[in-house]
Amino acid sequence: MPLSKRAAAEFIGTFWLVFGGCGSAVLAAAYPQLGIGFLGVALAFGLTVLTMAYAIGHISGCHLNPAISVGLLVAKRFSFKDLPAYVAAQVLGGIVGAGVLFVIATGKPGFELGGFASNGYAENSPGGYSLEACLVAEVVLTFMFLIVILGSTDRRSAHGAHGFAPIAIGLSLTLIHLIGIPVTNLSVNPARSTGPAVFVGGWAIQQLWLFWLAPIAGGALAGIVYPLIAGSDEPVHEVQKKTGSKAA
Repeated sequence: MPLSKRAAAEFIGTFWLVFGGCGSAVLAAAYPQLGIGFLGVALAFGLTVLTMAYAIGHISGCHLNPAISVGLLVAKRFSFKDLPAYVAAQVLGGIVGAGVLFVIATGKPGFELGGFASNGYAENSPGGYSLEACLVAEVVLTFMFLIVILGSTDRRSAHGAHGFAPIAIGLSLTLIHLIGIPVTNLSVNPARSTGPAVFVGGWAIQQLWLFWLAPIAGGALAGIVYPLIAGSDEPVHEVQKKTGSKAA
């Protein structure tokens, strides 16, 4: 598949993630008497990834996230030469997704931009969590997200081979949002953080560095750890040919 088509798929997928996930937070989370709350927002983020994994996974791999691309690169499942195009497409998709959401949200009389689903720490953390707490949360939650991705898409996994990986990945993203929304509004994705921050400006841009550094660190760490515990990402019969071993 040409890189241009894969990058286009990443743009569309990341647009959907930011528009759908952040849109649920901005437009529906606190809707009077019918708001979807944290659970609804967490589920919305998970559903955007699940649906896009089935829609574009066969085109680009459905990374939608620079931290995932870096994690896959470290795990030797992604090419370094494709990384700049993927990251650029993801960030642009996130910004356009936030832009469309901004146009819709500001169409309501009396709308106040507020945080616009931006990620923040300390006084801009939804729960007032410290910088250190937010850093740890983002690293650990991104690490676990990548472990699920790497494991469920491992060619040796029966679940990945039969098309169930998107379900595990989508549910994992839902779970980590349930944990992390009160802490940072949950990022685990620099492109997701960048989109809303562009429209909020000020503190959101000033604190954006954390939501690039921490997810990429967590993703890279998972890219190191998963191969150490899982071994080669080769089909079992290929490993058996090379080692002369047989399944128990």
